[in-house]
Amino acid sequence: MDMRRAVIAALAGGSMLAGAALGAAFAAGSSANAATNTPTSANTRADASASPGVFVSNEDPAHEAGESPEREAQENAGQRPTVP
Repeated sequence: MDMRRAVIAALAGGSMLAGAALGAAFAAGSSANAATNTPTSANTRADASASPGVFVSNEDPAHEAGESPEREAQENAGQRPTVP
């Protein structure tokens, strides 16, 4: 094998390895961002014990002061409120 072919083979192999490393880095970065950019609702709180999609009532006194009795009844029943 002459020197020219050896250099071309080394460059081709190196570029393939670099491409694989960059692809893995971008794939790992995009999945990490997807996990951290989840939207939260205004009337649910972040709680490690609550599973996603489970309604958790906002029992903050400032929030409770502006609630209607119908909404509070739905929250106390564990339902997602449908009334203001």
